[in-house]
Amino acid sequence: MTPGDSVPVTKIAQWQRTSLLVGICGVLLLIVGFLLDRDQALRSYLFAYLYWIGMGLGSMGILLLHHTVGGKWGMVIRRMCEAGSRTLPYMAILLIPILLSIPILYPWAQPEAVRDANIQAKAGYLNVPFFLVRVVIYFLIWTFYSWRLSKWSALQDETTDRTRAEILISKMRAVSAPGLVVFVFITSFAFIDWVMSLEPHWFSTIYGLMFLVGQVLETFAFLIALLIVLSEWSPLKDYVTVQHLHDLGNMMFAFMVLWAYLSFSQFLIIWAGNLPDETPWYLRRLQGGWEWVALALVVFHFATPFVLLLMRKTKRHAGRLIKVCLLMIVIRMVDVYWVVEPAFYRQQIRIHWLDFVTPVAIGGLWLSLFFWQLKSRPLVPMKDPRLQGAPRETVAF
Repeated sequence: MTPGDSVPVTKIAQWQRTSLLVGICGVLLLIVGFLLDRDQALRSYLFAYLYWIGMGLGSMGILLLHHTVGGKWGMVIRRMCEAGSRTLPYMAILLIPILLSIPILYPWAQPEAVRDANIQAKAGYLNVPFFLVRVVIYFLIWTFYSWRLSKWSALQDETTDRTRAEILISKMRAVSAPGLVVFVFITSFAFIDWVMSLEPHWFSTIYGLMFLVGQVLETFAFLIALLIVLSEWSPLKDYVTVQHLHDLGNMMFAFMVLWAYLSFSQFLIIWAGNLPDETPWYLRRLQGGWEWVALALVVFHFATPFVLLLMRKTKRHAGRLIKVCLLMIVIRMVDVYWVVEPAFYRQQIRIHWLDFVTPVAIGGLWLSLFFWQLKSRPLVPMKDPRLQGAPRETVAF
């Protein structure tokens, strides 16, 4: 380790301590909110949890994608993706309050559900024991891929043999290719269980994938912003090029367009079909004040970043790109709120102070876990033969 390498490690350790302190303060406020209004605290907690576990799941999705397709764009964020994916086992602990509150949050688990023929028709899937079994399966699979890829990545750091390093690359690719299919499948079902079943009378066949793409999008925004910050110091300073930022900006743009395509397709098909079991989901989100949130999503989740990321100079300038990333991070939280909260407040938009506290509480805890994992490994996989050397074109801030 060179003297320059110790600078980001010190910064990351400082960020970890700050995040943990903020998370603890947020948890204390959340406990106060729980004592004052139990139901509101649980609803806000669910919204915040879904947003922040998306960072871990998005990190795993990007990691699997990188190992499957290769590409030098993923080399500079690989260690961040590995760190994010290793937070998932700990997020299982933070899911416990939601699992203990299933009868409060989910209508299909409430006593009056036995009188609802529509819900009873889905009882074979929507029941508490099977719900819990699926949760265990999800986290076991996510943890397996996180552990397996991180272990091989660590072994690659220790090897001095180029042939051995390439064998490990082949192993990671062989696991990641089918793993990407498994990941998309089970993660889509996880979001169906945790989010779509809040309104058990409604369903959409692309809902899980749409939510997953949005989570990968927010993760790309977070990782690019963090990469830009850390690229001011070694070792990333010696490897991050303008082309890396350009490629990563293109990846974020692609997932943003895919999210918009899936979202509009779902809206268009349901609205055109005009069926009584489907349109209420959008009606609840397009009246009572929610319509302004929907308009904000159209403008800031799609139109504005679409125009900005179309411009080559935005993706090749660190200062401009990080602003777009920060916009995406914030607007994704608004999108998750718009999807989750109308399931509870169907007539009128209602913003509670706990809706601000819980994202801070869970976010502080998740970031502290992320930075803890990030500082435990070198920021760059130095022994990977695909890693670029020193850049010819410096990054502009």
